[in-house]
Amino acid sequence: MRAPIIAGNWKMNNTPQQAVALIEELKPLLADAPCTVVVCPTFVCLGAAAQALCGSNIHLGAQNMHFKANGAYTGEVSADMLKALGVEYVILGHSERRQYFAETDETVNLKTKMALEHGLIPIVCVGESLQQREQGITAQLVRGQTKAALDGLTADEAQQVVIAYEPIWAIGTGRTATAQDANEVIGIIRGAVAELLGEDTAAALRIQYGGSMNPKNASELMAMPEIDGGLIGGASLKAGDFSAVVHF
Repeated sequence: MRAPIIAGNWKMNNTPQQAVALIEELKPLLADAPCTVVVCPTFVCLGAAAQALCGSNIHLGAQNMHFKANGAYTGEVSADMLKALGVEYVILGHSERRQYFAETDETVNLKTKMALEHGLIPIVCVGESLQQREQGITAQLVRGQTKAALDGLTADEAQQVVIAYEPIWAIGTGRTATAQDANEVIGIIRGAVAELLGEDTAAALRIQYGGSMNPKNASELMAMPEIDGGLIGGASLKAGDFSAVVHF
């Protein structure tokens, strides 16, 4: 039985003070959460967020990291730096990183390996654009992204990874795949994992839905057999909305 996981991606929102205020709102609301809960603030908020989360059941995640341990990479952050701040999870390959910052399947794979090497749990994002969906290549695309991200991992390593299916056309648009559509694509992703690393690995690996999950649709989405959680954007910025999703 896969344990569900709900992660809030705060994107480029909140100062450290605002992050702490939101966390303080969330802690009593999520004290009885029925799943693993993660919040992912910006880099500048991680230290303050780690202190605010201390002693709570909410885990800390980051929104990105570099695939090198150190070096002349101005503006980047390493796995060791995240670990030193108390980060446990890291989002990798988000569609916005792929679209705006030239993230590729190759760099996502390198980052995934680096995260695992340093004891971080990667939340690896895959998903198609509206154009790709209309072209009928969703299955081909997500299979390719999934296999590329997990390339070179052992079965044990892959089971530590969380995959987030995020249809790009449903991120920040208010549009959402139907629960049945999301479940079908996540089943395709799980099938790709099985082809690469075997049925047992695929059965154990958690896969989230990341396309505008909110209090209105969380229950229906989470009832689907293939969906193990959500990577939440806008709804994670309001304590009441995020709590409602977590308590799906």
